[in-house]
Amino acid sequence: MRAWAAHISHAWRRYRAAEDGTVTLSFVLVFPVFMFIFFMTVENGIINLRKFMVEHAVDRAVREVRVGTMIDPDADDLRDRICEIIEVIPNCQTNLRIEMTRNDVRNWQPIGNAARCVNREDPNDGDDIFFDEFGNNELMYLRICARVDPFLPTTGIGLRLVEDADAAAGRSYAIVTSAAFVIEPFRAEDE
Repeated sequence: MRAWAAHISHAWRRYRAAEDGTVTLSFVLVFPVFMFIFFMTVENGIINLRKFMVEHAVDRAVREVRVGTMIDPDADDLRDRICEIIEVIPNCQTNLRIEMTRNDVRNWQPIGNAARCVNREDPNDGDDIFFDEFGNNELMYLRICARVDPFLPTTGIGLRLVEDADAAAGRSYAIVTSAAFVIEPFRAEDE
């Protein structure tokens, strides 16, 4: 029994003195942390790119409506133009909801806080709110909600974005942007 204890004691001292595998151990401990931070950075970059592209597309489409390049668009025309500019949102036509309301500058009515997004559980739930009858010098408020799936849905930010989502979101997150603009007097009013 004593020989056995001496053998174990000797093996333990030899193991503690050995430096083999120290680099491997450091790599095994640091690599997952590094990759987690890397994946979070990639996801954050993609989220910011998508947000920027949605805002840019809305700004360009609104400018076309405002100055009269796109005359009397309906919701589908505006959605088509926005999706044509965005390019980074998959299935843009089905994942984008447009809400456009007219507001009177002299009798301002507050716009609701919550943006209405596409219900992925029931795609036929609700239509776009869109006033296609607007004239010169009218104040319009446009709000866009785009449903987007995370690029890396199982790691870091992507996981965090969708884990608290309701069933209507369908494991996606929303990119919401808005614009207020006045229709410039580019055409003669009908008399």
